[in-house]
Amino acid sequence: MMGNTRRVMAITAEEVLKEIGPVQEVLDAHDGVVTVIDTADGNVMLSLDGGCVGCSSTPMTAMQIYYSLKKLDTVNDVIFVNGELPEYMRTFIDQKMADESGDPEGEII
Repeated sequence: MMGNTRRVMAITAEEVLKEIGPVQEVLDAHDGVVTVIDTADGNVMLSLDGGCVGCSSTPMTAMQIYYSLKKLDTVNDVIFVNGELPEYMRTFIDQKMADESGDPEGEII
């Protein structure tokens, strides 16, 4: 076991959908749907469906969702199963959150 693991409490699909709040309004306007596939061990697996499929704004939507959810203590990771969040955007958000927390090492993967 790695020394830097933290105990993550469960988060429900309903709580995930509640946390994306403002993004949901935009999704609703464009027939976008967030599908929560799994939340086991604080690893939230999502897909962006409906109007999100093929939309050029999907990576930005995924980035906003990732940022909102990663702030929660109950969320260990956020995985977009259809690749809606490019790795460079994930890295950018991880670094931004590390900077905000004052962590000098950051969370660059």
